[in-house]
Amino acid sequence: MRDAQGAGRLAGDWADYLRDAGERTILALDILRKRGDQFLAHEAAGCPPVLIYDYELVMDGADLPFSSNYVLLRIVPPEGVEVHDWKRPYIIIDPRAGHGPGIGGFKPDSQVGVALRDGHPVYFVAFRRVPAPGQRLSHVTRSEAAFVREVMRRHPDAAKPVVTGNCQGGWATLLLAATNPDLTGPVVINGAPVSTWSGTVGDTPMRYTAGITGGTWIPMLLSDLGGGLFDGAHLVQNFELLNPSRTLFRKYADLYRDADHAEAGFLEFERWWGGFFLLNEPEIRWIVEQLFVGNRVVRNEARIERGRPVDLKAIRAPIIVFASRGDNITPPQQALNWITETYADVTEIRIRGQRIVYMVHEKVGHLGIFVSSQIARREHTEVASTLKTIEALAPGLYEMTIEDITERDGRTSFTVGFTERTLDDIRALDDGDADERPFAAVARASEMQAQIYDSLLRPAIRASVTGTTAEMSRALHPQRVSRAVMASRNPLMQPVARAARAVAQTRAKAAPDNPFLAAEALWVQGIEQGIDMWRDMRDMATELTFFGIWSNPWMRAFGRPFEARRTLKSTEELRALPEVAQALFNIDRGGFVEAVIRMLILLAENRGNVRRDRLERSSRVLTQDAPFRSLGAERRAMIIHEQTLIASYEPEQAIATLPALLTTAEERRLAAAVVRFVPGALDEMSPRTMALLQRFHAVLDLPEIDGDITEDPLAPPALPGDQGAATGGARADAER
Repeated sequence: MRDAQGAGRLAGDWADYLRDAGERTILALDILRKRGDQFLAHEAAGCPPVLIYDYELVMDGADLPFSSNYVLLRIVPPEGVEVHDWKRPYIIIDPRAGHGPGIGGFKPDSQVGVALRDGHPVYFVAFRRVPAPGQRLSHVTRSEAAFVREVMRRHPDAAKPVVTGNCQGGWATLLLAATNPDLTGPVVINGAPVSTWSGTVGDTPMRYTAGITGGTWIPMLLSDLGGGLFDGAHLVQNFELLNPSRTLFRKYADLYRDADHAEAGFLEFERWWGGFFLLNEPEIRWIVEQLFVGNRVVRNEARIERGRPVDLKAIRAPIIVFASRGDNITPPQQALNWITETYADVTEIRIRGQRIVYMVHEKVGHLGIFVSSQIARREHTEVASTLKTIEALAPGLYEMTIEDITERDGRTSFTVGFTERTLDDIRALDDGDADERPFAAVARASEMQAQIYDSLLRPAIRASVTGTTAEMSRALHPQRVSRAVMASRNPLMQPVARAARAVAQTRAKAAPDNPFLAAEALWVQGIEQGIDMWRDMRDMATELTFFGIWSNPWMRAFGRPFEARRTLKSTEELRALPEVAQALFNIDRGGFVEAVIRMLILLAENRGNVRRDRLERSSRVLTQDAPFRSLGAERRAMIIHEQTLIASYEPEQAIATLPALLTTAEERRLAAAVVRFVPGALDEMSPRTMALLQRFHAVLDLPEIDGDITEDPLAPPALPGDQGAATGGARADAER
């Protein structure tokens, strides 16, 4: 401003700014009017999915024996994109947490877009705005299981489908996999709250909500006021209050400051954010009581319906978990701590033949995990390609890392690595579990309050609510009123529309170096920081109040019956399991297949870190080369499981008995060559890997290693002009 005053243009800049600010005000109000019109039209249409892709209905949950409002959609590939029925299908389950479906596919660079570009058929599990009469969460799980089986039926030549669950759809996907162990395709979980008591002190305020507001009886009351339907707008409002500077101020400030260009992106997101969906009372009660307040899924006490327990150990599908330190809705502890609560140690994960891979992002926020274009182009792209080989991993717990990032010709390339982890590595992300104990008292108090409300207050409230009052309570919710009041049907907004059309014809922007624009930006930042300070003080007060109420000795004694965690087996008990005994009984039984797989597993455990190029070579051997190719996926997984147990419990005997599996000199030479091919060049091997390979050669009476093996020893020789074989090989590689 001093420079502008010295140049004699401060008054002119002020006049330009006033005109620019007035015009931006009109344009921003007109965009809010369009948002209101969009909101009313979207609700009138039943809030269809916000996917940018065309789709067709495949199955309707309303037609199933246990009816639900869920539907299975097939994404129609856009022009220029070709998908193949023999490629592994992708099924995306979006969250039902107040909003509607489609957030996983409302941008070209999305989960849907990544899979389509790679030629995979994509299916989307969506849901209608209103649940089916009598619908329960178990009905939803049954519908989703029927959808997955239908996709499997449609693609008999493809590998088992990948099921991706976003946020609330993530724990729903775990329920699906746990109650339907026959669905063994990989499961990808993005930002899903599973271990809901977990978090770090001073950093995860949302987990204290039930302890401050009263627990399960609140959604029960809201459902009764809604005539048996819980309004998702309540959940959306809670999300907005979690970060008010962004959702209540900065979003609109940014719209105002860039009113000339912000319209498309603002309306695109608001179409999803402003679509409010309903849940039946039994659904929201199960979610709050069993998951968020009771934490019963992790404690192995959840029942999806009478006589049908949910045990996460029953999952047979490989599990890939995305989490982020920048996520204040689902912090990494809530996304990952269920692993430490479910398994005694990594040995048990191996015993059960499970593969769990996780990745923790450093910065991205909650929605960014499955919405951000940068994440889609990087992490989701790599998961899409890595899933072709991830099933070749030996059972265990791994962290997926992206490394060797390079830029060439405007394209980013990188290598994915897998590092073996222990449960202590996941525990290290947390600050201990002492801060989780007060939640047991909250769970017990919530259960008692729900029983009191159900017995004493509910009959009177239900008797006083009519269909009209229930609909009025939804229509008058602040989330809906704030949008509807700005729509064109409000007579006061008609002059805004006319003024916006006039402004568009005579728009005069202030110069970018106008000092009053800089002052405006400073003012916006100051307001945002002020709201953030209030939010931090509110969160601190909430946390202090929570621990003050629920962490004193009386409340600790009150909650002790609910502190009990899942009983985990000791190392000795794990060794005594029938799976381990059977595997060790077969330690000297088998042949070429068992010997090669055993040596590859011993090498992987010896390294502790598996680069994807090595994993791809291993996958190539185990899926494309004879005699492994004829095994089939299930038989191959059984052998990998058995040999993993042998290598884990008796590594020395596993090496010593290799000659019993490889009885001829030719078999031994070929097996050793295959095992040397997978790690790659000698100069890339660690000393430990080299030493183990030398041990294999010594025990098999083979000469010492003297050179690289760069070609697959099991690959059939290519015949000149054999185009058919080349085509078949390309397809086999794509199928992996």
